[in-house]
Order: sequence, then structure tokens, then C-alpha cells
Amino acid sequence: MFFGEHAPRETKDGDDGQPVSPLESRTRSRVLHAVSADGPITAAELGRSLDLTPAAVRRHLDALVEQGAVEPHEPVGGRRGRGRPARAYVVSDAGHGALEADYDALAVEVLRYLEGHAGPDAVTDFARTRVAALETRYADRLAAAGDDPTARTAALVEALSEDGFAATARPVGAGGLTGVQLCQGHCPVQHVAAEFPAFCEAETDAFSRLLGVHVQRLATLAGGHHVCTTFVPTGGLAGRGRKTPPPGAVAPAGGPDAGSTPTTLPTTSTTGTTVTTARTDTLTHVKEGSS
Repeated sequence: MFFGEHAPRETKDGDDGQPVSPLESRTRSRVLHAVSADGPITAAELGRSLDLTPAAVRRHLDALVEQGAVEPHEPVGGRRGRGRPARAYVVSDAGHGALEADYDALAVEVLRYLEGHAGPDAVTDFARTRVAALETRYADRLAAAGDDPTARTAALVEALSEDGFAATARPVGAGGLTGVQLCQGHCPVQHVAAEFPAFCEAETDAFSRLLGVHVQRLATLAGGHHVCTTFVPTGGLAGRGRKTPPPGAVAPAGGPDAGSTPTTLPTTSTTGTTVTTARTDTLTHVKEGSS
């Protein structure tokens, strides 16, 4: 997906006020990526690098500056001959955001291609493989926390936060059905997981193996909620008769506890969104993001 599709205003082509053509959009995207890779960079340097005329480079640069994708960079070196040094350009914060979105769109396209040519199981295998790498990195850290699910959850929250997931946790429930509500305020594959939920499912299965208990995913950023929320049981049936597969092991269909009796989760809030989990028939009222 090109930057023009993310711009707050419609991209214009020169002075005629018409939307850019697909070819112009691709060229503009090349200019933006070149500025990102080589900036600060002048219009003349961009022209030589991309084999574009000076007029074409300036047209695209002017449009990107108007959109807020790139911005002029005042040179700090000495003068080039007579007059002011040539103006150089760098990518702005908004431009970096658009470049990140490009990668999201590319990832979705690749996964669609994989699904179309190798089938949905190939996407699931890829998601599990990707999460397995994270699981392996976390395994020793959680093992050092001991067997208590609460302590292991705290170690998982710490590890996730260090990796940029903005994780938090708080105790929920009462009596024999107690647990920890694990929240993640950021997901690096949110847009991909919105179309391919296998990524969320693989992560949930990994959490179950790492924590040694059957966890339940209650809400996800990919599903339109403002946090990913996972219930981790710490009392009652938590861990009863369970064995934790080694990191990276592929869980059987239905998750690591396929065939086990579902446990009714405690009510964490009297208000909020009613969420039906895919793993059991439980209806759980959860206040999203409470932590």
C-alpha cells in the first residue's frame, strides 16, 4: 500500500488538481522510501538515484511535503560554491508511520498468497513457527519463576513489556475461581491478525504452554478491542492434571487442552463487553483493559 492511501488529504498531481495515477503513486512511494533510506538527501541526489528528471522529483517532493510525509532538513555542512546549500529532505514522523503501514499491507499480501497457493494450514504453520521463537526466548525466564501461575504470569508480563507489548496484569475473581487478567496494549501484528486469526490463536497456545495452565483469550486488538485480554487461572482447576509441553511444541487441534472440561471463568466486571471465547462455551463479562 502506498503512502498516498494513508495521507490525510488527497494526493494531487502537479497543478491540475487531479488524483495521482497508479504509476505516479508508485513513483511517489519510491521517492518516500529513498528519502527514508538515504536521507538527508537532496532533490538532485534523488533524481540520480531513481533516474527521474528534476521536475518529476520536485513534483513528488512537494506533494510529500504537503502531505507531511517528508520535511526539509537544514544542512549543517559548509556551502557548496556560491549561494545557499541545496535543500535536503528527511522522512517525518507521519512518513515513518506510513512506511510501517506499507509493511503491514505487504505482510497481508504475502499471507494471502501463501493461503491461496498452499492452503490455510500453511498460514497456521507459519504463525506457530513465528510464535515458537518468542516462546523459546521466554521459556527459561518463566521456568526460573517457579511453578506458581501468578509468578510465571508476572515474568511473562515483564518479558512482553520489554519486547514492546505494553503488558500489564491484575488479579481477578474470588474463591476457587481466581486468576490473573493479562492485558497487552500493543500488538506488532495487529493488522495481519485481523485477517489471519491464526496469529492470535498461536500466541494464546504459547501462553498456555509457558504458564502451565489453560488460558482463555477474551479480547484482542485485532478483533477491534483496545487491548488484548487473556484470563490466566491461578486457583480452583488451574493446573489440575496438566502437563506443560516443551517450548515450540505444536498443540493438538483445539489448543493445548483439547478434550478437557471447560472451566467457567470468574466475572471480572459487571459492565463492559460480553465476549464469547473460541475455546469454550463460556460467556465472560470483561472490562477491556482493566489492569
